[in-house]
Amino acid sequence: MRGMDKDTVRSSPLVPAAVGAEIARHDWASVECGCGRSAGHLEDTLWHAAEGHPAAFHALEGHVFARSRLWPPAPAACGVLMAVWSAGPPRLATREALLWTLLALLNTEDDGSPYEAGLYGQCAAFVRAGLPQLRGGLAGRPGSVSAAYAEGIVGIIGLCA
Repeated sequence: MRGMDKDTVRSSPLVPAAVGAEIARHDWASVECGCGRSAGHLEDTLWHAAEGHPAAFHALEGHVFARSRLWPPAPAACGVLMAVWSAGPPRLATREALLWTLLALLNTEDDGSPYEAGLYGQCAAFVRAGLPQLRGGLAGRPGSVSAAYAEGIVGIIGLCA
């Protein structure tokens, strides 16, 4: 958090307390980002995403996921994304960017083994836990871009079950 010491609590009237708590509970600085630096810089990006800025979701590419690969901050970032969704389906542009990001995360290769979930399994678990809110938030929107993304997410999660 640029300009803030670690004891300062960040807040925004646009970010529900539960989402802020999900961001704050992770030690981002101790995780290696996909760009090779500490993932501490993702905290700002996730705050911007939680505030509803669609570009912030797309900015996670290369840091949390890249093409078919997940990077170490992926499960924590996925938890934040699902907290954003669970706080109430966001406005249209934000909703589409959030669902696009979830679909991109789930379209990566499963890096787990028969004995552990891996990054992919951890992300899928966050999404699976939020599936009822995901489905409910899109009821009545058939044929929309958001519904298409959600159908893709539900289809992938169904394959993982």
